[in-house]
Amino acid sequence: MKSGVIFSYCLLTVKVESDLTNWSKANRQDSLLSSVLSSHPQIHIIDFDDENNMINKNVLLHDAGEIWHMSTSPADKGVLTTCYNKTSESRVLTCAAVWRMPPEWESGSHESPDDSSNNPQTLELLCHLDNTAHGSVACVLWEPMGDGKRVISLADNHVLLSDLQESSSKATISSSATLEGKGQLKFTTGKWSPHHNCTQVATANDTAIRGWDLRSMSQMYCIENAHGQLVRDLDFNPNKQYYLASCGDDCKVKFWDVRHINEPVKCLEEHSHWVWSVRYNHSHDQLVLTGSSDSRLILSNMVSISSEPFGHLVDDDDLSDNEETQQDEKVKEPLQDSIIATYEEHEDSVYAVEWSAADPWLFASLSYDGRLVINRVPRAIKYRILL
Repeated sequence: MKSGVIFSYCLLTVKVESDLTNWSKANRQDSLLSSVLSSHPQIHIIDFDDENNMINKNVLLHDAGEIWHMSTSPADKGVLTTCYNKTSESRVLTCAAVWRMPPEWESGSHESPDDSSNNPQTLELLCHLDNTAHGSVACVLWEPMGDGKRVISLADNHVLLSDLQESSSKATISSSATLEGKGQLKFTTGKWSPHHNCTQVATANDTAIRGWDLRSMSQMYCIENAHGQLVRDLDFNPNKQYYLASCGDDCKVKFWDVRHINEPVKCLEEHSHWVWSVRYNHSHDQLVLTGSSDSRLILSNMVSISSEPFGHLVDDDDLSDNEETQQDEKVKEPLQDSIIATYEEHEDSVYAVEWSAADPWLFASLSYDGRLVINRVPRAIKYRILL
């Protein structure tokens, strides 16, 4: 009998034009077949039909190498980038490439998981992002609101803005910036802001967070010692243009107003180990997910620093006289922040969390052992936000 274990690193949500919610999961499956270790990097396409409570999985082979980061095109749901390990001249480099999924899988098929796992297909290579001359690529970011023609690669201490030609068949570096300083500086992660006409990007290196203006490729701000240890992840508030969330190995989650960087607006210390991932809800920015090496997923209600600190605002024209009186009687004070729920279904480090692109109340988490867990915002919280 063949034994094996799944090691999972990244998770992302894919925008689909249906009622299904689609997640992509990258993993490395190590099958121990006597004394030979055989690696088979894969991407799992997970389709969740909430109405029928059904999950369908398709498997794609990624023979180029072990995946460390993935991102999908905002304009074409079948196109994605991967950052993966490659051995060159006795050293390991993290390279990047643009791929296309099989057309029949772009919106998710209903093929049985057994058939898909036994007969996995391969990705179609569209082009390599030839950034290895600048070092190992930590991540690739697509322009959030764009047409899928611009990507940013963070390679060692370089920010590289590339233009993709038609059908993503070729990438050309159009501009770049270099992080200067003492020692061997390397970016660990980054996030392209959806605000300001997509002209800004935030990066993390070691314990610092920096903002960059892509028009001049110059640094806008720097939050030195944003965390006591390595910064793991960043996410912009989708509704408040100057607000940024960060998390790191100091077990903390911090919220920043990048106009006032001397101290964070808010700090959460609910995790007991490294915090790997932080995500704002795409629609209701008071809802924040965090995943940690303490094996826990935490859903927080950060309403005091959200775009609706007083709760859902109702148009006075829509209220009757009686309802208007009741509204006036309510105390107009910001609502209190709170921990909505702590999820402990995982038995290993939670590396990634993502909100559904199709349903704002649905989210998924992925742990090191390959377990993918799908949860919903509690109904009471949902109605409290909506009503």
